[in-house]
Formats: sequence, C-alpha cells, structure tokens
Amino acid sequence: MDWENLLKDDYLEIAGRKFKSRLIIGSGKFKDFEETRRVLEASGAEMITVAVRRVNITDPNRENLLDYIDPKKYQILPNTAGCYTAEEAIKTAMLAREATGINWVKLEVIGDRETLLPDMEETLKAAKFLVKEGFVVLPYTFDDPVYAKKFEDVGCAAVMPLASPIGSGLGLQNPYNLIFIKRVVSVPVIVDAGIGSAVDIPPVMELGVDGILTNTALAEAKDPIKMAVAMKYATIAGRLSYLAGRMPKRTYGVPSSPTEGVPFK
Repeated sequence: MDWENLLKDDYLEIAGRKFKSRLIIGSGKFKDFEETRRVLEASGAEMITVAVRRVNITDPNRENLLDYIDPKKYQILPNTAGCYTAEEAIKTAMLAREATGINWVKLEVIGDRETLLPDMEETLKAAKFLVKEGFVVLPYTFDDPVYAKKFEDVGCAAVMPLASPIGSGLGLQNPYNLIFIKRVVSVPVIVDAGIGSAVDIPPVMELGVDGILTNTALAEAKDPIKMAVAMKYATIAGRLSYLAGRMPKRTYGVPSSPTEGVPFK
C-alpha cells in the first residue's frame, strides 16, 4: 500500500477549498521565476505565497510570476511581507486583489526589522478590516494561543504561527505552544517561518498541525529541487506519523520481544 492510499481522504481544507498537499511554499529569493516554477512542481505543493511588494503579480507589462504558475492549478496566496503597519498591509492586499482578482491573503505585519517578528496588534487590526472586506485571511503570528483564538474569533480562515523567526532556519523552538494553539482553535494551524531543512518538518507535523509553509530553506539550499522533493516526503511522513500515533515515552527500557516461555533467564 502506498502513501497516497493511506492519505486518500486526508485533506487540508481552508475556506472550503481542499488541498491534498499540506506543504505550502513561498516564492521569494529564487534566482528566477523558472526556478520558482520547478521548485513548486517538485514540492507537490498546491499553494504558493507571493510577496506583493517584492515579486511581480500586479503589473502585466513586466515579467510576471503568473506567466509561469497557473492560478487555475495552484492557489496563489498574496503576501503583505514588508509591511510594518495595518494600513500598509491593507493597501497591499487591496492592490493585489484589484490586480489579480485573488481575495486570499497571507497577512504579515512586521514589528521589528531585525528579528522580523510580527506586530500582533497591527496584524489583528488589519485582519478585522480585511475579513469584513471579504478576504480569506491567513495571518502570520507568534506562537501565542491567546492571539490565535483572537484571530479565529475575527474570522480568519487559518492561523500561521512561527516555529522560529523568519529565515532563521532554527526549526521548532516551542512545541508546547503549538499544541496549545491546536487545542484552542478550530481553524487550520499552518506553521510558518523557521524551517531549515526537510528534517525540521516531521517533528512539527507530528504535533498535529495542519500544514507547513517554507521559503528560505528551499531558496537557500544548494539544490532547491532536491530539497523540495525532500520536503514533500517529510511532510507526508510527519502527517502519517501523527495519524499513526506514536508510542509513549518511558523512563526505562521495555523488551521488544516476549519474555514469557523463554527457556533460559
């Protein structure tokens, strides 16, 4: 039996849309749009984020990412990366929707230029407005269960807590907060930021989170295509491991073979 059969009825569902892949990739930092396309295909992902201020999807007179990636095949997720106030993020999301007709947005409002950690108050302010304007809002947040619930309560379609700071490659730093977030919200929890390589993905997925978003770990890999394939299968492995249910952790060793009926003890 292959993994596709084991996961045939298992989907990541956001705002009524079902995705077979639980891996989402970002489009920044690749050497060109062609490499972005190849990485996307190799990853098996069905959703790709696009930083509106950095990657062209709004000007048809210049080389455009949408010339390489079919919006009918992939969910394009405009990203308000580079915004430091709610007002900036709102304007960026509005511009993207006007230019592309896409009403999904990865909402990112940064509070600190060095750590790139989110400004939660400004993000929540923007989220409230954009939800009322009909956007499907996926906010980038701290791994904070209190704010995660606030984002769900204002109508966000998912929450996207960090594993560690954007671009750090430090991997998962606080598993307990992600567990708490999963307990308090009913919308999908997609871990965003901090993945360094494929090896970082299974420990996150085994917590029961709904998906993974990564960009820098792909773009800065020596071979982005190979890393994309590795991440595809790491996400699948992590999901299957979670669904299978791991053994309990114990203080002492337990024999793996039967002890009854052994002739010599």
